[in-house]
Amino acid sequence: MKNTPFTQIHIDLGAKMAEFAGYNMPISYSGINEEHNTVRTNAGVFDVSHMGEFMLKGDKALDLIQRVTSNDASKLTAGKAQYSCLPNEQGGIVDDLLVYCIEENKTYMLVVNASNIEKDWNWISKFNTEGVEMHNISDKTALLAVQGPNAVKYMQQLTDMDITNLKYYTFAKGTFAGVDNVIVSATGYTGSGGVEIYFEDKGDDAVKIWNEIFRIGGPNGMKPIGLAARDTLRLEKGFCLYGNDIDDTTSPLEAGLGWITKFTKEFTAKNILEAQKAAGVSRKLVGFEMVDKGIPRHHYKIQDAQGNEIGFVTSGTQSPSLGKAIGMAYVTKENAAEGSDIFIMIRDKAVKAQVVKIPFLQ
Repeated sequence: MKNTPFTQIHIDLGAKMAEFAGYNMPISYSGINEEHNTVRTNAGVFDVSHMGEFMLKGDKALDLIQRVTSNDASKLTAGKAQYSCLPNEQGGIVDDLLVYCIEENKTYMLVVNASNIEKDWNWISKFNTEGVEMHNISDKTALLAVQGPNAVKYMQQLTDMDITNLKYYTFAKGTFAGVDNVIVSATGYTGSGGVEIYFEDKGDDAVKIWNEIFRIGGPNGMKPIGLAARDTLRLEKGFCLYGNDIDDTTSPLEAGLGWITKFTKEFTAKNILEAQKAAGVSRKLVGFEMVDKGIPRHHYKIQDAQGNEIGFVTSGTQSPSLGKAIGMAYVTKENAAEGSDIFIMIRDKAVKAQVVKIPFLQ
């Protein structure tokens, strides 16, 4: 297993550790519910240094990004970021990612999922026919996500950058906690506000930044948070998780990601997705709440009232904020309307649930 710059800190803090995407990662510290509620009400720190980062540079960098991603990256100016996906040649999703515009038309950073770093690198490289300068900086980039309603207030004390007024999907670059060349962004994966802090993993910078963050936030109740609470937080907001809610077999239109699929440019599988949009999708990713008692889990089958199989669960959990079991699932379009009754197969028993609007937590 690979380590992040913070692995030993997590172990020393008593975190429950486990393998995730090839890394030894903290799953929980004090418990999922407590950690979840800390982020919703105050602030918490996630080590997400396992994520992948690619730098694309040169006059043709934007052209390459436009050809391999579904969203329109030409709209990006320096200091702005964008959520997008890499469609495969069948209209499925190679990965979802963030595109950061460092210098307009010249330099971009792509942030990809940890489990897909090699896959994404090879996929993008395949389309790099114009000699775009590509650098995989994943192994030397550290990333902390400081999330929660008080996160920005605490972090502003560690930088001269104006991060208090960072708009959603924008970023600043400068000195943070005494370390130069740090990117602070506001993309968020918890729906509770906050920032992400990217910096080069060299010397003692990682430990220095961690210690400075907790010097400010620790006395105010900020805590380290594991990946288990990250999952419950993102699910309450209806954010997709690659490998669960989206993958190589799901299209962005089925997943409700039509808003990042722009047909005003040429990109991989554009014709397939255009045809799908014109004909309408046969299945949709929906949110649901359990009506009867039971916890939905990934890949549980779903039936209609007549016992016909109509889909499967992609993500499910007991929501700490709502106090009820929630999930996301692909179901046939006939069963996708808000208010539809569906039945989750839990240990061979059909347990009633109802389709609801995403996000679950407003």
